Amino acid sequence: MEKSTQYTLLPLLLLLSLQNSLASITTNTNINTDLSSLLALKSHITPNPHNILMKNWTSEANVCTWVGVTCDSRYNKVTRLNISSMGLVGTIPPEIGNLSFLVSLDISENSFHGPIPPSIFDISPLQVLVLRNNSLSSSLPNNICKQSLHKLKRLRISYNKLYGELPLSLGQCSKLEYLSLYGNNFSGHVPTQIGNITLLQFLSFGDNNFSGKIPKEIGDLPVFERLSMCCNNITGFVPRELGNLTNMIGIYLGNNALSGSIPIELGRLVNLWELQLKQNFLITGPIPKEIGNMTSLSYLLLYNNELSGPIPKEIGNLPLLRHIWLNNNNFSGNIPKEIGSLSNLEVLNIATNNISGPLPTEIGNLTALTEIWLFDNKLNGPLPFTIGNLSKLSYLILSQNKLTQEIPLSICNLRSLVALHIGNNHLEGPIPKCVGNLSTSLLLLHLNANKLTGIIPSTFTKGCSLESFNLNGNKLEGTLPQTLGNCTGLRGIDIGGNEIRGAFPFWMETLPQLRTLILTSNKFNGTMLVASNTEQSFPKLQVLDVSQNAFVGSLPDRYFKNFRGMIDAKENRTDDEEYWFVRFIELKLTVKGLDQLLERLLTTFTTIDLSSNRFSGSIPPSLWNLNSLRYLNLSHNTLTGHIPPSLGGMSLLESLDLSSNKLNGEIPSQLARLTFLAKLNLSMNNLEGQIPHSTQLSTFGNESYVGNVGLCGFPLTKTCEGSDEKPLFPQEEDGDEDGFIDGFGWRSVMMGYGCGFVVGIGIGYIIIRYGRPKWLVEFFLGVGYNNEMKRRKRKTTPRRR
Repeated sequence: MEKSTQYTLLPLLLLLSLQNSLASITTNTNINTDLSSLLALKSHITPNPHNILMKNWTSEANVCTWVGVTCDSRYNKVTRLNISSMGLVGTIPPEIGNLSFLVSLDISENSFHGPIPPSIFDISPLQVLVLRNNSLSSSLPNNICKQSLHKLKRLRISYNKLYGELPLSLGQCSKLEYLSLYGNNFSGHVPTQIGNITLLQFLSFGDNNFSGKIPKEIGDLPVFERLSMCCNNITGFVPRELGNLTNMIGIYLGNNALSGSIPIELGRLVNLWELQLKQNFLITGPIPKEIGNMTSLSYLLLYNNELSGPIPKEIGNLPLLRHIWLNNNNFSGNIPKEIGSLSNLEVLNIATNNISGPLPTEIGNLTALTEIWLFDNKLNGPLPFTIGNLSKLSYLILSQNKLTQEIPLSICNLRSLVALHIGNNHLEGPIPKCVGNLSTSLLLLHLNANKLTGIIPSTFTKGCSLESFNLNGNKLEGTLPQTLGNCTGLRGIDIGGNEIRGAFPFWMETLPQLRTLILTSNKFNGTMLVASNTEQSFPKLQVLDVSQNAFVGSLPDRYFKNFRGMIDAKENRTDDEEYWFVRFIELKLTVKGLDQLLERLLTTFTTIDLSSNRFSGSIPPSLWNLNSLRYLNLSHNTLTGHIPPSLGGMSLLESLDLSSNKLNGEIPSQLARLTFLAKLNLSMNNLEGQIPHSTQLSTFGNESYVGNVGLCGFPLTKTCEGSDEKPLFPQEEDGDEDGFIDGFGWRSVMMGYGCGFVVGIGIGYIIIRYGRPKWLVEFFLGVGYNNEMKRRKRKTTPRRR
């Protein structure tokens, strides 16, 4: 019996042993397939000894122990591969498609290039495919999700170089929940079949080249939450069907070419957290009052469109609202006082509209507010005293309005201010003394173009952070406070158009970052020649305007030798730290004889304007050191001596004005080298001699040289003695009287020549025809001419028969 049992168990044991052997062989075969696939991937990666993959992925170790590899314990197959953010460079081989049990593939945040192998889209179990932030370049296969990828839930291939149109079969990815193609070069229309992916929650097609309309079928997706199609060429209307998506938390449709109005149906989106329709430029009409129903809204970005009408008071019903960006539209009416209910509001931007009326006092309730941008509107009335309640406020930008009365003292409470710009209003009264105390945080202080009076506060303490200081165009008096020297980061100082008096501020020489210094139209006096121990005076200055003051003495030769920013414009390179100075720059300068407002300062823009003062002496030859100078104005002074030939070495000079001085001598021929010169004014001096012949100098008209009695040659009508040149007659402008200074105008001369020619021909004919008067005939034609005429008459007279 025992033997019978042994004989029965023996075959079973042999069978089990054989099964285990076969399973072991199959397992080894399976893992070997995955091994060869991953080694193929490794071979396509550029070798890097510092990369862990190069050291870790070796055939000596079990594949399932490799970095980034996860295997299934039952089948011993690779199911997950995550080699993201490893700094890998290379291509993806087609063998990757042999990982037949792969559920998740993540190779994001590397530098893979080349195409996505089609074999990836044949891995049936794949649920997660993340290839974002590489340099992959290919199109998506036309049969995606037809035979495979029926389990795909997440497809993230954003930030690559993928192209082509989206396949219609994308709508067959029925399990897809998350789809991101952001930041590629896809084109064509967004397929309407997207509406078939009923589990879709997140769709990001932004920053591509898509065109056409937003498919209204998206409104049929029952669990959809976020739509991003910004930064494309999408046209048409915002579909009202989006109002059906009650789970929606984000709509991002900015930077397209959408038109029409904002659908009132969007008011149903009570869970919406962010609405972005910015920079479409064609969206019109009002903000619907139904927006007040979107009680979860935190971010409202509608700027750079053509929206109009009043801002609805219902906006005050949105308690979670943090950012309002309505700038650059056509909104009108008042700022609704209900806005004072938005206790979480951090940013309020309604700049560049047609908003009128006063700034509501309720704005003082918005204690979370950090930014107010209301410039370029029609606001009037006073700044409310309650503005001082906004202790977190960093940016207060109210310029280009019609605000009146005095600056409230409560502004002293704004200890976090970074930028205060209330210029171009009708504010009056003194500047609060406390403004200087704000300078430890304040980077920009612009109070220009108002009616402010009194003195400039002197409370700028050590540690002052100011970069830009603009008080131009007020009625300020007194002296310039030396405490501004504590603001060592100053890039621009503009106090032009006031009544500031005193000596030139030599103490500013040491400001290492100063690029613009505007003192024009004040009552400064004295000399600019005081000796200094400063080795590098104004090292980065590129704009100096001290015109229309009462400076005396010689020109500041010392500065001409040290202005590094004008000697080499490469010294004027800007950086991100100069954002506030560059962003709000307003320079009122005389450029090429015309008053201009510059709202941008190029690093190559350089100018010196010392005009309309009482400078005397000669022009120093050291000016030629300023190789990068573009504009030079020394007019309306009492400068004497010759024009230095060295000025011809200022090769980039575009405008030179030396008019209304007492300069003498000849115009140096070296000025002909100034090939960029577009404006030249040497008028009203004592210059003499011939105007140098050159292609450049001959382009300037009479007005450039008028008032120099001793000058001759083209373009003047006065020719030079001993010169063979024929007078050339430049065109006269209407009402130009310059010709009466240098001689008759060319029209007068030509009329004289013409009349003389006609009269002369007539008189000559009479003399020759009739021989009268006798004495004149004999003087020109000789004695006996009359006798000859008589003989001819007799020969031609007919006889009577």
